[in-house]
Amino acid sequence: MTYVDINILRPMSRVTSVPFETTLHIRDCCLCLHVQRAARALARRFDEALRPHGLTNGQFSLLMSLNRPEPAGMASVASLLAMDRTTLTAALKPLERRGLVTISRDPSDRRGRRLKLTSAGESLLASAVPVWEQTHRDIESLLKDGDADRLRSSLLAIS
Repeated sequence: MTYVDINILRPMSRVTSVPFETTLHIRDCCLCLHVQRAARALARRFDEALRPHGLTNGQFSLLMSLNRPEPAGMASVASLLAMDRTTLTAALKPLERRGLVTISRDPSDRRGRRLKLTSAGESLLASAVPVWEQTHRDIESLLKDGDADRLRSSLLAIS
């Protein structure tokens, strides 16, 4: 019997450190970092505002995405919210358990699912919209005139 050792050891390249100046540069100009920080801060603010309605900002956005004349397909909602279908399915479960959303088979494609707000979901959404509007106005007031529109435009260009 012949034994072959498949664990080939290679000398590791000498690790060089990143200068602290590079860390500071990236901290100050990294768009990804700044967008993540802003997104977290905005999410916390909307979560706090929507908490009395028993919603998170993500749940509010999901309910709003279902506020359509006809039931929505999973793919269109996932695309709108920039989610994969697995994440969307997980996000829908608590809303479905609360009786805010129904999930049914698509009559034209038995593999597909259609998502619809229930009357309880519509009522909750209607009561939460004024809170969202006020919170949104408060946040926009922190920006210079016209900056909110420019920010939205820039974020849309990236996404």
